[in-house]
Amino acid sequence: MKIIVDAFGGDNAPLEIIKGSLDAKKELGIDIILVGNENKIKECAKENELDIEGIEIIHTEEVFGMEDDPTSLTRAKSNTSMALGFKALKEGKGDAFASAGSSGGMVVGATLIAKRIKGVKRVAFAPVMPKADGFFMLCDSGANNECRPEMVEQFALMGSVYMNKVMGISNPRVGQANVGTEDHKGGQFQNECFKVLKENKDINFIGNIEARDIPFDAADVIVCDGFTGNVILKLYEGVAMAIVSKIKALFTKSLKNKLAAALVLGDMKEFKKSMDYNEYGGAPVLGASKPVFKIHGSAKAKTVKNALRLTKAFVESNIIKDIEESVKHTDIKE
Repeated sequence: MKIIVDAFGGDNAPLEIIKGSLDAKKELGIDIILVGNENKIKECAKENELDIEGIEIIHTEEVFGMEDDPTSLTRAKSNTSMALGFKALKEGKGDAFASAGSSGGMVVGATLIAKRIKGVKRVAFAPVMPKADGFFMLCDSGANNECRPEMVEQFALMGSVYMNKVMGISNPRVGQANVGTEDHKGGQFQNECFKVLKENKDINFIGNIEARDIPFDAADVIVCDGFTGNVILKLYEGVAMAIVSKIKALFTKSLKNKLAAALVLGDMKEFKKSMDYNEYGGAPVLGASKPVFKIHGSAKAKTVKNALRLTKAFVESNIIKDIEESVKHTDIKE
């Protein structure tokens, strides 16, 4: 398996991208194609004593920045590392493409270069995230700020396929993020989404989910518009970091506490790992006709490796056809 990686996407590129890619190559047995400035990649590897022998490089000196207009990816920015990565994927040079770069650019690339799955009208970011016991998917988490109910229906179908085929959950439960659990809660949009989700017998829809219940075993797939999903995602990540920081401060503020910390160090490491969103690396871009994965923008090497682990699982699942089959009966109007 060969995965194409944008070497210059994200806050910590290219060093952490290179390190994470090398770790993934070694631990997961995958081949890597790095896209970016070949001289800088080789210089970075040399300075940090990284052996990139056997890593293929697609050279370009241009980078797609976070401030760039997403639509420019196919025009003025068509020679950037992100754009060339998508083109390489389209041309079959690799089995998947992953980048920690611009979210907007990833949406445009997945939609206009890799192309959407037949029947899918909007791609969606669908991160798998930790909960009190296990994990869940949040879809959409930022690709579409405004949605129609039929799009949310497709998010539920695509998310269900992914969680079943990739994450091994039988008959995933789908819940709609809302301000209450009652059927009538929310505004007109949420009410219309509730109706189409409930009527679709291919979706194991369990109703509305309040935000406070999401970290617990409320559902396996949480669906909503991208604006709501991104707010949930960012708050979730922030609260998790705050809790870990508070616990660390508590265990280091006195000798007594440090001794207590030593007694539960193993358990605390396991707890931190279980609630760390970096264990999942980012989000599959569901709806693209080829496997595309959005790595966390602030990703360090460990996060990149974990993202590529899920990207590998995405490829191995062969779910593109399953998603196409799942959405073909949905009524999406342009």
